[in-house]
Amino acid sequence: MAITVVKRNGEREPYDANKINLAIENAAKGLDENITWVTQIASELELTLFDGITTQQLDEAVIQVALQNVKDDPAFDTVAARLLLKTIYKRVLGDYESHDELVELHTSRFRGYIERGVAETLLDGRFTTAFDLDRLAGYLDPARDELLKYIGVVTLNNRYGIKARNGDSLEVPQFFWMRIAMGLSLNEADPTSHAIAFYDKMSKLEYLAAGSTLVNAGTAYPQLSNCFVMEMQDDIEHIAKSVRDVMWLTKGTGGIGLSVTKLRAQGSPIRSNNTTSTGPIPFMHTIDSVLRAVSRGGKKFGALCFYMENWHMDFPEFLDLRQNSGDPYRRTRTANTAVWISDEFMKRVQNDEDWYLFDPLEVADLNELYGKAFSERYAHYVAEAEAGNLKMFKKISARAQFKDILMSLQTTSHPWLTWKDTINNRALNNNTGTIHLSNLCTEITLPQDRDNVSVCNLASINLSRHLVDGKMDWERIEASARQAVRQLDNLIDITVSSVPEADFSNQQNRAIGLGVMGFTDIVEKLGLSYESEEAYALIDEIMEHVSYAAIDESADLAQERGAYPNFEGSRWSQGLVPYDSIALTEADRGVPITVDRTIRLDWDRLREKVKGGMRNATLMAIAPTASIGLVAGTTPGFDPQFSQIFSRSTSSGKFLEVNRNLVETLQERGIWQDVREAILRSQGDIQNIAEIPDEVKATFKTSFQLSPYAFIEVAARAQKWIDQAISRNMYLETRDLGDMMDIYYAAWEKGVKTTYYLHMKPRHQAEQSTVKVNKAEEISGGRKGFATVGAPAPSAAPAVTETAPAAAPARRGFGFGGLATGGESK
Repeated sequence: MAITVVKRNGEREPYDANKINLAIENAAKGLDENITWVTQIASELELTLFDGITTQQLDEAVIQVALQNVKDDPAFDTVAARLLLKTIYKRVLGDYESHDELVELHTSRFRGYIERGVAETLLDGRFTTAFDLDRLAGYLDPARDELLKYIGVVTLNNRYGIKARNGDSLEVPQFFWMRIAMGLSLNEADPTSHAIAFYDKMSKLEYLAAGSTLVNAGTAYPQLSNCFVMEMQDDIEHIAKSVRDVMWLTKGTGGIGLSVTKLRAQGSPIRSNNTTSTGPIPFMHTIDSVLRAVSRGGKKFGALCFYMENWHMDFPEFLDLRQNSGDPYRRTRTANTAVWISDEFMKRVQNDEDWYLFDPLEVADLNELYGKAFSERYAHYVAEAEAGNLKMFKKISARAQFKDILMSLQTTSHPWLTWKDTINNRALNNNTGTIHLSNLCTEITLPQDRDNVSVCNLASINLSRHLVDGKMDWERIEASARQAVRQLDNLIDITVSSVPEADFSNQQNRAIGLGVMGFTDIVEKLGLSYESEEAYALIDEIMEHVSYAAIDESADLAQERGAYPNFEGSRWSQGLVPYDSIALTEADRGVPITVDRTIRLDWDRLREKVKGGMRNATLMAIAPTASIGLVAGTTPGFDPQFSQIFSRSTSSGKFLEVNRNLVETLQERGIWQDVREAILRSQGDIQNIAEIPDEVKATFKTSFQLSPYAFIEVAARAQKWIDQAISRNMYLETRDLGDMMDIYYAAWEKGVKTTYYLHMKPRHQAEQSTVKVNKAEEISGGRKGFATVGAPAPSAAPAVTETAPAAAPARRGFGFGGLATGGESK
């Protein structure tokens, strides 16, 4: 049967296989000539064709066929990305035949894109007057689209690109990058030159602005800030205002942290009407509903994390917020939760002492205190309780509460553990008040109060783009850090929000959070083990260089533009830098911070310089970068590989991910074709495949095969140089509560400020069918069939360079008894 294709204008034409073959051939240029790209994709495409297929369906079918073969060679992803880019080019720019024509279309159509965006009030009206559009258009380089993987193209196009009022796509990737750069240059004396400089970095994927900035930069509503940190006060007016503020910040796509510690406990008296309080839980449920009602950018639910200190009387109910069972009106289905932990609690856990819960109404000052001052006041309230001078309190075992926290963490991945005293003692901007909580992703640590909704503005350096010929390019890293700091400082003067307290805090503190992503990517490319001393030293040195350049640039900007208003009285003004906070914290807690103290750069020079002024109250924070990491084509933040081959679900769909670094390593050794099917059968686990050398296995351990102490050591080394915090995901194979207690105690002991999600290894593996398998055949490890349900997980091969920090310390004897082995997830 003859197949006809329906064109966009409704006309039909015969299916032209040669045209499709030519498109595939062009998409495969420069790739391995031994792969029969055209034959393989074209032959499989024929199976999907039907009469009356539209040109759009045909384009999608070719791309999907290419993607189906990614498991055989990740280069198929490159083919799919190029094919998708071509459809975007044709839709936005029109038809073209050669690369030169494509370049000319970018240049000639850019002005029209800007003018249409301004006319439809989508883009900032200043774009047509403040910039030399012809100069910007001449700088566009579509060849840089080659840096994008398929999932990066999809994410950029679907999540961050803007569309016309009638739904037409307006942006190709290079228009997108230039729009962001223009939107962050509007306050410069020479905005065109700075837009080119910012574009140059971002379009090369050397650093990326964070999500909210990518969505809104250059638009008519430039809500560019990423993180908002709020504290709810214990009065009905402020509670209502907090609900309103959450609605507006959610509408602007910001992620929110919200402390509820100050709200009085359930049953606490309300003198104004002689009743008792319902406690914070019902108000948290209300806000949870708000998050679902006001979606972020119309694309996903709002994102918020509640924080509570664990001495609050209602903390046991706070722990149950994410449980599936129970009263639905006392649960949160969208919002996350985190616990704000003091040094006093950690010491009482270690010493197996009692822990007292109080009503905030009776101990109002506890929320404002930290470190020794908190411990002294806490002891005073304990004495008052025992003397009968407090109306509401409860005495429990500190270890029992810690057990409850860990059990909840196992079953719901909440609450995340964050350490109040470490955060406050290691803060350099501590002159403006107490830090009561972190943000949605646990990397932001800024003071806040009734008059200040703290704000932070993020960008992340892509480390994989700074690895050149097997070495880190320190000059390029410094240039990226400096450019990103200037870009972020510009953002503060351009962004708008609908919460006056947020705008006020943004201007008073000018807080930014420059982070990095791609650490695992470069570790693999260098052939290191994530849990080796070489990897720890690498992240230590990287973060020292990034921090030094960022701080130095902020000091330069202070000389050019003035210091942030709250600079005087800060630890910056005393000549302190993040490294110095280690000793301050040790002195206050009386417990050593067990982290390497190596220094490589001239910090004494910088200490003197920062005394003269800093443009920004904070400089560094490591965000999770889950979405922008997809655009950058690298691993998120500090996270290890979850698997070598897995299906990733995003708001843009499901995608098969194959670790290109592993494939390239195995191809260099000439064994990829021999072990490919075995890797697929083992669902990406290479540890039991005999043909793969041990040193490769050590480099390519996945998240649950690595020691959790390696995650802590990486965070501790990085935290030396970071004035805010790190969004540190944890991955545990063990479900032993004693082991978990040791792990999280070690994080606190090493001076880590916060932890983020806890991912527990599933007990069972689902059966899959991505390869041909004889299910009666024995495969490596003695396992029968394919991913047999209930089969034991393969043991990890020994690491080549596993060192002490990655190994578990001696058990501390926390005394869980049967709970240590019986506390498994239900």
